[in-house]
Amino acid sequence: MGREEVLRLEAYLQAKLNPGLRLIARKETDDSVDVYLGAAFLAVVDNDVDDGDISYALTMNVLSEDIGAA
Repeated sequence: MGREEVLRLEAYLQAKLNPGLRLIARKETDDSVDVYLGAAFLAVVDNDVDDGDISYALTMNVLSEDIGAA
């Protein structure tokens, strides 16, 4: 994802979910970004281009031991 695309997506997610969210580019790939809240990693956002239409998938894994610690 390009910088402008990441900034637009970050602004959208901040408005919808939490103003403290940050999107960080991943070194391994250019079609996804990591989502952080403060220093905590939360999720990955992947983009998918199909016939010129772009969509985004937010994937958040929650470990059972993390639920017990909350």
